[in-house]
Amino acid sequence: MTDRVIVVGAGVIGLTCAVRLLQAGHRVDVVARDLPLETTSAVAGAFWYPYRALPRDRVAAWAATSYAVFDALADTDPESGVRMVAGTEVFMAPEPDPWWGTAVPGLTRTRDVPPGWVEGWTFTTPVVDTGVYLTWLAGRVEQLGGTITRLNLAALPTGRGLVVNCAGLGARLLGADRTVVPVRGQVVVVEQAGIDRWWLDRSGPTYVVPREHDVVVGGTDVEGEWSRTPSPATAEAILERASRLVPRLRGARVLRHRVGLRPVRPAVRLDRVEDVIHCYGHGGAGVTLSWGVADEVVGLASVSAGAGA
Repeated sequence: MTDRVIVVGAGVIGLTCAVRLLQAGHRVDVVARDLPLETTSAVAGAFWYPYRALPRDRVAAWAATSYAVFDALADTDPESGVRMVAGTEVFMAPEPDPWWGTAVPGLTRTRDVPPGWVEGWTFTTPVVDTGVYLTWLAGRVEQLGGTITRLNLAALPTGRGLVVNCAGLGARLLGADRTVVPVRGQVVVVEQAGIDRWWLDRSGPTYVVPREHDVVVGGTDVEGEWSRTPSPATAEAILERASRLVPRLRGARVLRHRVGLRPVRPAVRLDRVEDVIHCYGHGGAGVTLSWGVADEVVGLASVSAGAGA
């Protein structure tokens, strides 16, 4: 197969789709306004967790596929920046089992939680150092014969073969889809203070994600907010919440502040319309869903034009 495909968007979804399409034998060119390390994906705490993405049945299936791929990468390719890390999601009141629980081996309930929380569930999940991983993904695209080019598009390309729209928030313009809205997420990156487990309290959301050389501490979830400027007051509140959850964070040296705009939609869009495959609206779960949706994109790429939704 040598069909040409243009992938629009160089975040984790676009790059992963490009890798899978190249592996399937397509000629692939990635074009994007923002190069990989400039995207929202680069800001993410990036541990596997289905967050702000629907519908549940499709999300659970995509997430399960991605979990398996990341698990394998952690074992076989240390250069990918993927590690499997144990951690706990905590609750202030009992909750039912998670709807995505079947995707995670070894998920168990626990009452071994910090004071102020009553229980949680603990499991091992992929943690992705996005600065390393996005560089690794871009390298895979190029090794497989693809290209990545900075290009500020006013519309999706036409008449040049198949197009895969992985523009994230840019789909508001490029896909004429006003249902995609920004959900602002601010994080604080601090020095690694000997933290070896991740922690999550969805009610904040508050999360502590240890990487090899630093710790990502979040976060916020502000729908409709477009500002990418970090707020000092918000950073202080994030660190205070997180330090109640993980006291070892108190006094950790702050390395940097980051803000990303999650592309949230009532449901992830993944369908084909003639020569365009739309794949966007993954909310706070781009990394989590990336390999699952990429496999489906490859399947849609084999469908003849006009057969999609």
